[in-house]
Amino acid sequence: MLPLPSNVMALPSADRREKLRIVEALLFAAPEPLKEDELARHFAQGEDVTALLEELQGLYAGRGVNLVRVAGKWAFRTADDLSFLLERQAVEQRRLSRAALETLAIIAYHQPVTRAEIEEIRGVSTSKGTIDVLLETGWIKLRGRRRAPGRPVTYGTTEAFLEHFGFEAIQDLPGLAELKGAGLLDSNLPPGFSLPNPDDAPDLRDDEDPLEDEPLGAGEDDDEPADDDESRDEPT
Repeated sequence: MLPLPSNVMALPSADRREKLRIVEALLFAAPEPLKEDELARHFAQGEDVTALLEELQGLYAGRGVNLVRVAGKWAFRTADDLSFLLERQAVEQRRLSRAALETLAIIAYHQPVTRAEIEEIRGVSTSKGTIDVLLETGWIKLRGRRRAPGRPVTYGTTEAFLEHFGFEAIQDLPGLAELKGAGLLDSNLPPGFSLPNPDDAPDLRDDEDPLEDEPLGAGEDDDEPADDDESRDEPT
């Protein structure tokens, strides 16, 4: 058989097309993004699922629906440039308060972090209600307890946080220049100001102990003032 010209792409074989159809069907039917090993269960051992996903991703590039990777998983999502078409179908929800957004950002960039450390960075007290709202959204979690007086709880982000904001990994969080451009940081920052390298590794750090079996919020103060800019929060 003569080789194909360089400008002609060979069509997948019937067997490969069937494999692509299987991956496509599994992803469309899944209620949430799927890991590669979850897809691999439907194929013979040794099947290169990664190659199938990348090929399927290429087939959907430029279409109204794209195959994307978020939080290390794969899912079909509406193309970014067409998201405006779905605005009428979206349920309008109140935005998180400024206090909640600041708290979420601090946890994302500085995790694992305690409430006292959040307050030190923000420069104001953080009410328990703010953290409770973020816990209810599923975007943050209790990680462990700091090896310090009072053994305060440490917080970190979850896979749901990555999936909601469309990040493949926590390292995809916007950098200093992007935050300034979006107006989320004051342009007049002190000299030498920098952002930490975010790390959401699940393993506890050397200064963390595992959580004990105790009620959510145990060890936290219940009688406390609310944030000066706190309002009732609902996730977007």
